[in-house]
Amino acid sequence: MDNFNQNSSFFTTQEQAASQTVARSFMANVFMWMFVALGISAVFAFLFSNNLSLLSYLISFETGKLNILGWIVMFAPLGFVLLMSFAYSRLSAPMLTLLFMLYAAINGISFSFILLAYTANSVLGCFLSASAMFGVMAVMGYTTKKDLTSFGRILMMALIGIVIAMLINMFLKSDTMGYVISIIGVMVFTGLTAYDVQKLKRIGAGIEYGDVPASEGKKLSILGALTLYLDFINIFLFLLRLFGSRRD
Repeated sequence: MDNFNQNSSFFTTQEQAASQTVARSFMANVFMWMFVALGISAVFAFLFSNNLSLLSYLISFETGKLNILGWIVMFAPLGFVLLMSFAYSRLSAPMLTLLFMLYAAINGISFSFILLAYTANSVLGCFLSASAMFGVMAVMGYTTKKDLTSFGRILMMALIGIVIAMLINMFLKSDTMGYVISIIGVMVFTGLTAYDVQKLKRIGAGIEYGDVPASEGKKLSILGALTLYLDFINIFLFLLRLFGSRRD
């Protein structure tokens, strides 16, 4: 009887270890795809910001304004996010991955304008600051025992407020309002990082315990990577608006 109990305990421990491996593997895939996307964006941003012949496809050097292709590049990322979010159930995992990589590349091309507007040192400084803030909040979101669901709802409402305020400021062109929006933006997306990581951890646990189909794991990891990518990029952009030094 004792041997039976010991064997049962052994197999239970083995099953728990295997389940935890599934959850950890899911989170590892989420962060891996996020870092791959950031790398692709960085490469395309660097290529276009340092190559006038490539930039000529986006900007008319005679007028200094965006051409049609340039405007498409500026607004295409939003279209990709909406497509991946709303057509998620219809897309296969390989197609979702391809769209995410294309999104990262086009986003990187649009970021080339930022590299042209700000000094390299300020871009690097804001990137490192965003990385540190993102990393701290990601660890907090993964390790905290506190349920961040209600906190996340508040942040989502604040995000809607930021979007509305940014649209209004497009007409007002108020530097003070822009400064306040950027401060709130950093706070909101920093908080959302912790909330999103905890939410993804729960999805991993759902796959682990069979509440979420394992076949959805790859697609969910891509969508999770997109979420964290957006959190990081927005922290970086708002920090750049606050502390970035523009080129003369």
